[in-house]
Amino acid sequence: MSRPTFLDRIDRAAPAVFLLPAVLIVLLMSIFPLVLSIYLSMSRLRFEAGKTVLDFVGFDNYAKFLFGNEQSVLIGTLSTPTWVGWLFLAAAMAWAVYSLIRSARVEGIGGLLSNLLNTLLLFGLIYLAISTIFSQSGRPGALVVTMIYVIVGVTMQYLIGLGLAMLCTQQLKGRRFFRIVFLLPMMITPVGVGYLFRMLADTNKGPLVPFWDVIGASGFTWANLPWGARTAVMIGDIWQWTPFMFIVLVAALEAQGVEPIEAAMVDGANSWQIFWNITVPAITPASITLILIRLIEAFKIIDLPNILTNGGPGTATETMTLYAYRIWRATDIGGSAALAYLLLILVTIVATAYATFARKNLSN
Repeated sequence: MSRPTFLDRIDRAAPAVFLLPAVLIVLLMSIFPLVLSIYLSMSRLRFEAGKTVLDFVGFDNYAKFLFGNEQSVLIGTLSTPTWVGWLFLAAAMAWAVYSLIRSARVEGIGGLLSNLLNTLLLFGLIYLAISTIFSQSGRPGALVVTMIYVIVGVTMQYLIGLGLAMLCTQQLKGRRFFRIVFLLPMMITPVGVGYLFRMLADTNKGPLVPFWDVIGASGFTWANLPWGARTAVMIGDIWQWTPFMFIVLVAALEAQGVEPIEAAMVDGANSWQIFWNITVPAITPASITLILIRLIEAFKIIDLPNILTNGGPGTATETMTLYAYRIWRATDIGGSAALAYLLLILVTIVATAYATFARKNLSN
């Protein structure tokens, strides 16, 4: 067997040589900012004459949010739950125990250990939400407010989007026109949506003043009520992102086969049975991916609470992203980076738990 010549070696190395610049650029654009942001999250910015200094402080930036003077802003003020809160807590405990027992039975000890951490962390988040929302003197912090926006927003966006998609896949007149109309909110920038809802919610000089006068809400300052302000933010977020759910679900519904539906109709199945036993399983893979994408994106909400309420009243509508932006503007670069990594950990926990739950349901 002849030894490879110099030209043969060049031909073999050519793919790696051509790919190397692209790989280096990708690594530079992704790894370097990651390493730099980790270092910033463990540093504190200090100004001196003619220069700025970054002092390495370890995990002090994380500690001040979790245990220090910023704990009440991020986590909130915990209090003893009411009887409603205890009911929710008992239900969460039952769910956690059932989830762990099921993992042990189906996947063995390995499955139990792999799900133990996620289950405990999710139960901790549920306890935190209950102790700040369903309590006498508790106050939710930015973490719980963010979770409220994500859970309520994504759930309502999916349900409304599915309902509209079901309507627009029926043989109705004008359905093509409404498909275009339903997509319009998604084409508006989040800043534009924020100013739009700020104008619509104005009970003194907005375009809905006649409506507010009729229902007796003229002059009502909804922004002064924590839950009123949060509701306004959630309505704006739902209005903007429901079209994203809608257009994907329309494609999923139109892609399902008509033969199973026709066979079910011949067998005498009603509309609800067809929807629950045929349509839902057919669109489940697309729905799982759709919800996961929107779930991750929803954690980064910042425009609407910033424009509508500026995080107020107080910090009632402040999300973790808005909180990080606010302290970044106050030159707390290290604290902002640390808060961003805490948000990354939260998103990872929720997304992993959701993906695990979805995988188990698909396998069953």
